[in-house]
Amino acid sequence: MNTIRLNITLPEDLAHQLDTLVGPRKKSRFITETLRQRIERIQNEQMQRLLEEGYKARKAESLAITKEFEPIDLEGWDEY
Repeated sequence: MNTIRLNITLPEDLAHQLDTLVGPRKKSRFITETLRQRIERIQNEQMQRLLEEGYKARKAESLAITKEFEPIDLEGWDEY
């Protein structure tokens, strides 16, 4: 895997917590894994919003199609 070096700044207390939690030689791996998880969560949230928008935009069309095929769907069924 290709990597690049970044120079980032963190609040002092957060940097100390990071050192305490993962140690001085494992920070890059921890930050990488954490960023991957956060990016995946953001992408999933964006996809969910897009799907919801799509479903809402197609709601009227879906209902019209359902109504159009309702008589065919009910053919052969006993009265209920």
